[in-house]
Amino acid sequence: MNNLKYEDLEVYKLAEKLSDRFWEIVLKWNYIAQKTFGIQIIDSSSSIGSNIAEGYRKGSNPDRARFAKISRGSLYESIHWINKTNRLKILSEAEFKEPSEICDLLTPKLSA
Repeated sequence: MNNLKYEDLEVYKLAEKLSDRFWEIVLKWNYIAQKTFGIQIIDSSSSIGSNIAEGYRKGSNPDRARFAKISRGSLYESIHWINKTNRLKILSEAEFKEPSEICDLLTPKLSA
């Protein structure tokens, strides 16, 4: 039996890094940006890791695959919000770069 915990998976660690980073970024935004975009991006990025965890703990390969697809959907939603907030100049270029790079690493891992 595999004793690997979901917390040890690289894909989970990247997902958590992304959501933690967005928490730090969104806390600095003004109220209207937090209310309209911040909640959305925190929810979608947090959902990536939570679905990885849920699918992994279910134990079966079909469940893991189903939750990986849900995680991938949350990733694409997060990418949408990253691009939107960058386009609206809510994210600085530095704030845009790091999450985008994490998303670039996550995309193939959740598309396998």
